[in-house]
Amino acid sequence: MDVVGIIPARYGSTRLTAKALADILGKPMIQHIYEKAKEASVLDEVIVATDDDRIKEVVDSFGGKAVLTSKEHTSGTERLTEVVFDMDVQVIVNIQGDEPLIHPAMINDVAYALLEDQKLVMSTLKQRITDLDEFNNPNVVKVITDKDSFAIYFSRSPLPSILRKNESLDIPLYKHIGIYAYTKDFLLTFKGLKSSRLELAESLEQLRAIEHGYKIKVLETKHDTVSVDTQEDLDKVILYLKNSINN
Repeated sequence: MDVVGIIPARYGSTRLTAKALADILGKPMIQHIYEKAKEASVLDEVIVATDDDRIKEVVDSFGGKAVLTSKEHTSGTERLTEVVFDMDVQVIVNIQGDEPLIHPAMINDVAYALLEDQKLVMSTLKQRITDLDEFNNPNVVKVITDKDSFAIYFSRSPLPSILRKNESLDIPLYKHIGIYAYTKDFLLTFKGLKSSRLELAESLEQLRAIEHGYKIKVLETKHDTVSVDTQEDLDKVILYLKNSINN
């Protein structure tokens, strides 16, 4: 198998409990994500990795594939590592379990980057920021990259902050889109790395790779998503999908 897509989905959530099962136009959110992932041509298989029987039962009911994982995991990365540990697979795509607007092209982009360049071990996405309110929003993760599109840093703070003082500088602003592809070898390596100071300071797991000296390829995408963390986010997704149907 070349590429598998894993959707980590836990039942508990600080701000929106059981959000994976939240109803969106008659379907649970996890089904929207699963069906979008199945449209990605690069994926040989899609699996939901969950810590709860209720989510597994729902996935089973719509014909999806789900596996139960340990309740002790503290991150989606740990959850998907458990699932793929014994699998014969080259690339794993970590598809966020709270982004029902994920576009299949986003999955294809991060996976093909690793398949086509054997030197890469990890890839993710960025999107251009055009709204300064979004730029200054700590809930929106920003990213800066080098000339070869490798991540220099991720932050919840405005990045680069100089733009707050001199907005005439012609520097593009990018937000990070939280989908990742890893080679299996690197994913197992990553799980064994100690949490880094920057990771803990920003609460951003991907900084662990950078601080330990690994490179993350960052590809630009034209597609946007909405990460559902609150009821307001969920309402926004529902409104977007209703408008899409009506148009």
